[in-house]
Amino acid sequence: MDQDVGANPKAILNILSFSTFYFSDRRSLIGVMAGGIVSPASLLDLISDIVDIPLNAGVFKKDCADLTRRVSLLTHLVEEIRDSTPIDSAASSSSDNDWWSDLVVGVQAAKRLLSTARFQARDSSDGAAKRISFQFQCVTWKLEKALSNLPYDLFDISDEVGEQVELARSQLRRAMQRYGSLNSNNFSSALSEPMDRDGFSNIVKIKAEEKLESVSETLQFAEEEEKQDSPPLRRSSSISLAYYLSKDADTDRLDKMVTKNTDESKKSDKLTIPVDFLCPVSLELMKDPVIVATGQTYERAYIQRWIDCGNLTCPKTQQKLENFTLTPNYVLRSLISRWCTEHNIEQPAGYINGRTKNRGDMSVIRALVQRLSSRSTEDRRNAVSEIRSLSKRSTDNRILIAEAGAIPVLVNLLTSEDVATQENAITCVLNLSIYENNKELIMFAGAVTSIVQVLRAGTMEARENAAATLFSLSLADENKIIIGGSGAIPALVDLLENGTPRGKKDAATALFNLCIYQGNKGRAVRAGIVTALVKMLSDSSSHRMVDEALTILSVLASNLDAKSAIVKANTLPALINILQTDQTRNRENAAAILLSLCKRDTEKLITIGRLGAVVPLMNLSNKGTERGKRKAMSLLELLRKACQ
Repeated sequence: MDQDVGANPKAILNILSFSTFYFSDRRSLIGVMAGGIVSPASLLDLISDIVDIPLNAGVFKKDCADLTRRVSLLTHLVEEIRDSTPIDSAASSSSDNDWWSDLVVGVQAAKRLLSTARFQARDSSDGAAKRISFQFQCVTWKLEKALSNLPYDLFDISDEVGEQVELARSQLRRAMQRYGSLNSNNFSSALSEPMDRDGFSNIVKIKAEEKLESVSETLQFAEEEEKQDSPPLRRSSSISLAYYLSKDADTDRLDKMVTKNTDESKKSDKLTIPVDFLCPVSLELMKDPVIVATGQTYERAYIQRWIDCGNLTCPKTQQKLENFTLTPNYVLRSLISRWCTEHNIEQPAGYINGRTKNRGDMSVIRALVQRLSSRSTEDRRNAVSEIRSLSKRSTDNRILIAEAGAIPVLVNLLTSEDVATQENAITCVLNLSIYENNKELIMFAGAVTSIVQVLRAGTMEARENAAATLFSLSLADENKIIIGGSGAIPALVDLLENGTPRGKKDAATALFNLCIYQGNKGRAVRAGIVTALVKMLSDSSSHRMVDEALTILSVLASNLDAKSAIVKANTLPALINILQTDQTRNRENAAAILLSLCKRDTEKLITIGRLGAVVPLMNLSNKGTERGKRKAMSLLELLRKACQ
């Protein structure tokens, strides 16, 4: 049957006719939106109103300006949605419409918030400031959620507008890291309530209750850790807090510990420390609160210990940590400091500017940095080796090393003729770049040119770490442009083709991130990335990287030059083969690439039909994820129309 289908367009049409039930009862997404509460035209008016709101001159001036700028970036997106119909309106589902509802709610809440925050005086109460800060948190979360679910394939959205949307998303994600993310549905109600209602206090109460519920869990974890004579070996993410929680809690000890904390609070002017000021792990007043990737806040020392023990999840939410960056929560630290001052409580000693105050460590690091400039090659080699070891251990060390002035000196050592020195120097820069604030210092030191030089001519280990460093630095959107224009992309493509398995993965990761920026896609195509990726699609070795190749191709497929190069490389048969035989994730990416390549191209649609795309697409539309089903159904509908 498969052979007949691949050879006969009429057979394709007959099979596709059986799948029309997927589409016959679906409504146009634009129709749904126009018939809802807010149409695209009305939303444009709302965005215009937000842009016209006078700037805040009080404590939330920066927050208001940032939010206004992010909302204004959505203007062209809504205009294109207003002026076009969905490419495949029949294939839209209720989940495709949810993003619009989230966007409308987020923009409405943004207007309400900006109008209120504008009148916030500098001498307002802490309670009022907290309420407004919480609203900024809610609006940011809602807008980011909406944009993350935007069904690009249902609209004729230009590359330029898509790039603006991604820029807005990246800015919202960074703002979420600063504010903290929201993981409970209870917070959603805050978006629909006026700023002066009592509902806010109820939400805060719910949030506090949720934190209190985690106390027994975190105490049990702390108890188990105390029983260990030495730090535990690195564990997999599945053997983390969930392992400890599976045991029976020592309720007697828990009660004693809670009672002890209560007694201590009574001794201190009979005050109860606000629950938000306590570390969920230690239940102690936080000295250096930091935010992890899930948006939860912990005491730096305790969460760093948790990570150093090999745990890959957030202790409270059990979500996988996408990265191990610890972002200082300056707002909470300021509130804790103010609270301690107001109640005559001595602030926890030992921390200055968000890090451990250890003059001994700092003096050692400064001595090492001075040795980096020694005339002795051996001395420089030993110093950079020690700094490499220190920079690998903790965030505190990365902060101290940067503050000791090591970054410019390390950048100079990237061009060292001594192989060991160069390898250790690039690894140091990589380790230091993990801390967000160091990225800017590395860029200011002019490191990119030297990193690219290492990528081109260093040892294989140095080239691998150079690629990983470029990926780390490119996480900041503005750095994607600088790195792309530095000549890094051809060097990364060369590593992708000729590197070790680890080097290829480092290169693929960096190239994927750089190609998110539209201007770098053409550079990658001219560097020959498509040829390298197509070879990877047919790789059958134990180190095959089909997943990575498909992911990069799916990003490139929105570029006209990339589309042409992909087709010229005879990629369609390889994509159909993956669609028929590979794992679900790869099949979905193959379908997404085919949809981008064949959209508005009847000849290519007929070609993939003859190659046997119909049956695997129908299987994917039945058994894939929501994304996979959507891509498959859109492509099936285009195939049906092409064969009519």
